[in-house]
Amino acid sequence: MTTFVDRVELHVAAGNGGHGCASVHREKFKPLGGPDGGNGGRGGDVILTVDQSITTLLDYHHSPHRKATNGKPGEGGNRSGKDGQDLVLPVPDGTVVLDKAGNVLADLVGHGTSYVAAQGGRGGLGNAALASARRKAPGFALLGEPGDVQDVVLELKTVADVALVGYPSAGKSSLISVLSAAKPKIADYPFTTLVPNLGVVTAGSTVYTIADVPGLIPGASQGKGLGLEFLRHVERCSVLVHVLDTATLESDRDPVSDLDVIEAELREYGGLDNRPRIVVLNKIDVPDGLDLAEMVRPDLEARGYRVFEVSAVARTGLKELSYALAELVAQARAARPKEESTRIVIRPKAVDDAGFTVVREDDGLFRVRGEKPERWVRQTDFNNDEAVGYLADRLNRLGVEEELVKAGARAGDGVAIGPEENAVVFDWEPTVMAGAEMLGRRGEDHRMEAQRPAVQRRRDRQAERDELQREFDDFEPF
Repeated sequence: MTTFVDRVELHVAAGNGGHGCASVHREKFKPLGGPDGGNGGRGGDVILTVDQSITTLLDYHHSPHRKATNGKPGEGGNRSGKDGQDLVLPVPDGTVVLDKAGNVLADLVGHGTSYVAAQGGRGGLGNAALASARRKAPGFALLGEPGDVQDVVLELKTVADVALVGYPSAGKSSLISVLSAAKPKIADYPFTTLVPNLGVVTAGSTVYTIADVPGLIPGASQGKGLGLEFLRHVERCSVLVHVLDTATLESDRDPVSDLDVIEAELREYGGLDNRPRIVVLNKIDVPDGLDLAEMVRPDLEARGYRVFEVSAVARTGLKELSYALAELVAQARAARPKEESTRIVIRPKAVDDAGFTVVREDDGLFRVRGEKPERWVRQTDFNNDEAVGYLADRLNRLGVEEELVKAGARAGDGVAIGPEENAVVFDWEPTVMAGAEMLGRRGEDHRMEAQRPAVQRRRDRQAERDELQREFDDFEPF
């Protein structure tokens, strides 16, 4: 049964925003108290957070579909809907988040580091929030926006200071078991280690972590054996330790050739050339192993390697090795740049950015793309004529109709708002304005009009006339 998983594809869905409420306040002797529909609640986010107690992605291997809760709809009496609950997914330290194309979205290192994998939808505004001097009693509310739906790939890259690399059965598991308190599986057959093992080593005042990476063989960087699956676990390590078997029973192998093969695989994998190396000649407790270690040591030192002769069984040479590793780890830590405080990057929009684009496609369809138009379409209840008119007003104020005219659109031409797979398509009818003022003041109730003081009614009407006059003055016929 699988107990360790370091790569999964996760399907996450954030919660949808709750719909706004269209309601009118009613009480005794005051039947038309004004709009009082509340806003919908925000949909819950899906958040990936580093948890030090988690060491594998196994849970997401068995249950790859995760969804946050939806926001609740608004209610009358100015009661807003409850926000959806965020779904927090714990992941191991060192988890990399990628999209389906392999682009890195986030690198989660350090306890508590988090990334919002899918953002919840906004709640729709109720008619109380939509009321204005010109729209005193809206008979509609905005719909909640759908939450994000994302497919992401999670890859675990072990966070350790030292990585033990070498052929299967070279003694890496035995070495980590005597250097630290880790208890990996140890046996006398290849590929005993099927998952990376982590141990903590204390050498003087330096405490560091050491990882036992499953055995590599020729062709590991191309997928042979287990190397391709676990080479990623050495990427974050500061020091690489070549564990060479001096007592191998295979006639075509020796410590020097083993070292050359592993180095070739590391070069093929890439990105590890700048890591300091140490060579460990293991199993010197075997008489032939000690003789072979003394024979190859000068050759390895001539190549510039620091060489240590050890025996994990007899526990010889371990103290010198642990202190040498501590020295290299301390140097690597001192060379790292200090972590900067969180920076807020502000990217202002260009002064000529209209917030949307109008493109004429080959089939003659005019497609409108932009964050605001597409969001407004998602918020619109197309079964409510007043809501559709409100959308038309918003698009007109944004300048969509003017851009359609510049793009050559004529009455009856097809216009689509949004991407191809989820667009709203309609036949365009150009108007002087979107139509609200032509058809009467949308959202106004004459029964409420009579309840306002006369002075206030005159002021509101004069403000409306002034605004209409400005719109007519700015209009250019096409």
